[in-house]
Amino acid sequence: MGQAYTPGLKVTTDTLLKQRRVLPLRGEVMVQANTTVGAQDVVARAELPGDIMPINMANRLSVPPGDVRSLLQVEQGMQISKGDVLAETKGIFGLMKSKVLSDHSGVVESISDTTGQLILRGPSTPVEVLAYLPGKVVEVLEGEGVVIENQVALIQGIFGIGGEAFGPICMATSSHEEALEPSHITDTMRGAIVVGGARVSHAAVQRAIEVGVAGIVAGGVDDADLKAMLGYDLGVAITGSERIGLTVVITEGFGEIAMSERTFRILQEREGRQASVNGATQIRAGVMRPEIVIPVEANDTADDADSQWEAGQLAIGRPLRVIRDPWFGRIGTVSSLPAEPAVLDSGSRTRVLEVDFGNGEKAIVPRANVELIEA
Repeated sequence: MGQAYTPGLKVTTDTLLKQRRVLPLRGEVMVQANTTVGAQDVVARAELPGDIMPINMANRLSVPPGDVRSLLQVEQGMQISKGDVLAETKGIFGLMKSKVLSDHSGVVESISDTTGQLILRGPSTPVEVLAYLPGKVVEVLEGEGVVIENQVALIQGIFGIGGEAFGPICMATSSHEEALEPSHITDTMRGAIVVGGARVSHAAVQRAIEVGVAGIVAGGVDDADLKAMLGYDLGVAITGSERIGLTVVITEGFGEIAMSERTFRILQEREGRQASVNGATQIRAGVMRPEIVIPVEANDTADDADSQWEAGQLAIGRPLRVIRDPWFGRIGTVSSLPAEPAVLDSGSRTRVLEVDFGNGEKAIVPRANVELIEA
């Protein structure tokens, strides 16, 4: 019989990570190939064009469109500030002149003799791409960005909110089973990536925001707490754009779930080290997982689990997580891999496996409803 494989979350102490860091539009790459960059170094920069602001000068001046240009006090390409005179009528015998003042600041982009409109382009917005992954620039994508690589400890979570954040790892709890509460958050954690054990409460997140914590990593989160953090029910498509004041990465699932003991140990052994975290999550097409990235150092020791199984391989004893009801978020190990498809309650036939949740509790689960906790 051939080997069975399924996708999984990666939790490893040493892997070669490559990150493609690109701009949303063409711009300027700020670094060269083969240079070393820090996590918060700017590697590419561009200017996002400002908003278009049309001004109907013909209406404002009460003249035909063809007469507008002769009355303008500005030219195409000129920088305009709010309140500047754009045009002035000739008046009657030099009296009773009418002026049109600009309601906005920007650059005169175009003037139309056909419509009598003047188009102002608002101030551009600078867009910068940070390295995120500290390491070596192995490729420069001209006008777009770079590819960076480094050996890192990588922990992928199951869910997260907020974008990229940076800071030293700071352990807030002493156990992987201890919930993260407001009392664990101290003023010394400002700018840190705070690690809790089990569930993180809304009150703990609020306290972390007050202190200025950069990010939180915890085992679980309650749906009600998540809604309280955001102020609305979160959809299932994409996260990462939330602006709540910090980034949150959940490693295991929803509810009262303890962090994996191995994941907690990996973070604990690297306390004080600089980490990059990203809460962006996408669970549909083009799966994207939240992550914690910590560069490997010379004195780091490899974890025995890192080479125990092939990537994605289903095997007896392999740790996994169930990602569908009625066991959603439960963690266990593969205890059996039946060769023949099973008939589900719905009447459909599919390949299944047996999961051992510990304490003698086992369940038969479709293989499509699990993801491995990969080394």
